[in-house]
Amino acid sequence: MRTIGFASLKRTPKQALAPETPVSPTGRRHGEGHARCADFQAAFRGPRSKIFTMAKLTKVEAKAHAKAVELLKNDVLTYDERVFVLDNWHEGANHINGSSGAFFTPTGLAGDFAIDACGGRTVDLCAGIGVLAFHVFWRGYYARSKGEAEREIVCIERNPAYVEVGRKVLPEAKWICADVFDFDLRGLGHFGCAIANPPFGATPRSGGGPRYTGRSFEFHLIDIASDIADYGAFIVPQMSAPFEYSGVQYYRERKSADYLRFAEQTGIDLEAGCGVDCSYHRDAWKGVAPNVEIVCANFEELPRNKARSPADPEAELRALWTEKRAPLDRQDAIIAEVAAKATAGTRFVEPPVQADLFAEIERSGSKR
Repeated sequence: MRTIGFASLKRTPKQALAPETPVSPTGRRHGEGHARCADFQAAFRGPRSKIFTMAKLTKVEAKAHAKAVELLKNDVLTYDERVFVLDNWHEGANHINGSSGAFFTPTGLAGDFAIDACGGRTVDLCAGIGVLAFHVFWRGYYARSKGEAEREIVCIERNPAYVEVGRKVLPEAKWICADVFDFDLRGLGHFGCAIANPPFGATPRSGGGPRYTGRSFEFHLIDIASDIADYGAFIVPQMSAPFEYSGVQYYRERKSADYLRFAEQTGIDLEAGCGVDCSYHRDAWKGVAPNVEIVCANFEELPRNKARSPADPEAELRALWTEKRAPLDRQDAIIAEVAAKATAGTRFVEPPVQADLFAEIERSGSKR
């Protein structure tokens, strides 16, 4: 938005006007008063005010977006079609995404990010159309061992249009159309991992984290995630990370005042992940080119979360075995064996019996 100075608001003399421009008896061009009124409003709007408009797509972007829209009309998409939609469905084509801070993660960055997103059952907060969740899911899908169940992923996004696209791109996930600040996240159960590329900075929000009191959207979301997951991986502005790694010559710590307040209020320490230089993907964002970092946090080590550890490990094991249909007599035998060895102080050097139990269940299941 251009800045309007008072010098630019002075009336233009008659003699300076183009000959073909209609002039009123007062010496003004027709419509000039309305333009000047708008200029005065802009001048007094203040530095913090912003006017958000829908993105202007290039011809190439518009054509690719239109093709993605057509693909989404199909009931089922192939893997390649899903990737095409993720790459080319433009969030700014029909939505004023600047006001909500909705800028989707570039596919290349999401693929690198998936390396740091480990931990089993996963929740994607502010999921958009599911770019992060897609790459986390498929990385886990190909990395899982034989017989291992697919990773469960829950995606939460408040924009219904994004959710509609996400359900086509990643139907394997559970999609919930809701605001993360106004939804019972604990009702979904506990997660091994929380992931997000949230809106940045002072983006408007409907609520806040339970502990952090600052303005940064990303810190509020991480604060919330720490109550529902053991581990988290997030994309945040470089200024919100406690370090600089992307786009600089070497890693260095740099903690802003806002980050220090976040760490003090929440007890959360953000760390670098495996070492992804996010600046490599900087020009792949749509409509913006932010400097970002991937940060990770071990929520399980927080003092307030250590009470979440199972007080009765036997009960948890029995619940797992019952879910797998393990015979009760075998459960009792294993518990008795473990208890006897623990009492005697015996080291568990032989292969664990639990693995044999699950193998036994699989063999009995295959005979049916």
